[in-house]
Amino acid sequence: MPLKMEELSVKERIERAMNAIDWAEFEEYTMDLHAADIAEALESREIEEIERFLESLDAELVADILVEIDEDIRTQLLKTYSSEDIAHELVENMDSDDAADMLSELSDELTKEVLSKVDDKEQAKKIAHLLTHDEDTAGALMATEYVKVQEGLTALRCVAAMRTQAENVDRVHAVYVVNEDDILVGTLSLKKLLTAKRTENISELYTPIRHTVLSTTPAEEVANTMQKYDLFVLAVVNAAGELLGRITLDDVVDFIREEAERDYQLASGLTDEVESDDTVLQVTRARIPWLLIGLFGGLIVALMLGENEGDIKSVPALALFMPLIAAMAGNVGVQSSAIVVQALASETKEQNIIAKLWKELSVGLVNGLILAATMYGAGLLLGYDQLVTMTVAVSLLVVIIFASLFGTFVPLLLNRFKIDAALATGPFITTANDVIGLIIYFQIGRYIIGY
Repeated sequence: MPLKMEELSVKERIERAMNAIDWAEFEEYTMDLHAADIAEALESREIEEIERFLESLDAELVADILVEIDEDIRTQLLKTYSSEDIAHELVENMDSDDAADMLSELSDELTKEVLSKVDDKEQAKKIAHLLTHDEDTAGALMATEYVKVQEGLTALRCVAAMRTQAENVDRVHAVYVVNEDDILVGTLSLKKLLTAKRTENISELYTPIRHTVLSTTPAEEVANTMQKYDLFVLAVVNAAGELLGRITLDDVVDFIREEAERDYQLASGLTDEVESDDTVLQVTRARIPWLLIGLFGGLIVALMLGENEGDIKSVPALALFMPLIAAMAGNVGVQSSAIVVQALASETKEQNIIAKLWKELSVGLVNGLILAATMYGAGLLLGYDQLVTMTVAVSLLVVIIFASLFGTFVPLLLNRFKIDAALATGPFITTANDVIGLIIYFQIGRYIIGY
């Protein structure tokens, strides 16, 4: 018994559409599919298959799919388009922010060529202006499609003005109200507009604007503002208060996802963004810097062990616990730095360094006492020498406290100097704590055992 359309997955519908014998069958399987679902289903296909499939769709849907599809696949697909095709079939069917994002992936020369062939010259100017904003700022995230009305209009004239502008806006997220100097003063509720008298003035209906951002505001601060105040859309203004554009929640979600991926790669010891289809040279270039730092740290450890070779010969049991001390130092440091980095990502106010360090000192002290007591008891039960066990336990306490403070201080320091604090959760913290932890271990051993 054949499956009904609603019982088929998106991938199955795409598969059947690709094998369709005529247009009617193709349209049957692709009807009502969302661009994001189509993009996801196509990402597992070969480029040639994707090209053939897109050729059967209308330009507007193709543009929506390219907005949603993986960036690497989009880059390959764009190579099959002429500058004129990109202008007419893609750019003219996209919101300005999506078009700017796509064009930013092309060469400067090709971007200029594409924009010169866009029929709507005003739209081309807006996209060109968006491309001038620094990456990861409100200006780079915003779209210039919006609906605005003058505060002096009546409700009837306001509706007429909105109808004219709405023709060029796919989704009306908010209606902005500006004064005679084009300064943003508020937003207009559609409910109030629909229930207002035809002759009622807009100045009596709009809600004063409360939350805006400048085009130069960091994207991270934009995300924090929208999260804090549960905003679906946020207006972007210039220093004079003139409306430049608007940022919607989907734009911010994309930024947050990209930022999380970037932080994860930094924490994993990758200096550049790495994709699965990157060349061996590209992947090596991204990985090698932190591996060299790890190698340098290992050489320092080797030199330090050489300096303490006599101590190890005198008390060989000390060598048994070196991996434990190094591992605990690295783990505690990464835990502390990860918590601080997470806090920095969700807070807009400058951190109180003393308060953070004091809190981590307290946490490190409690954790250190518990682990040191556990280590001391386990060491005695396993039959290790009492002085060696005492050395390991005390070293563990001191190392955990130090690693907690170090793991807290480093990301706060990096953040103070406008350096991505996610660097502190990676190999840097682990390597540094390994080295310093072993130095502490041998110094305490000399003091307790007296070798």
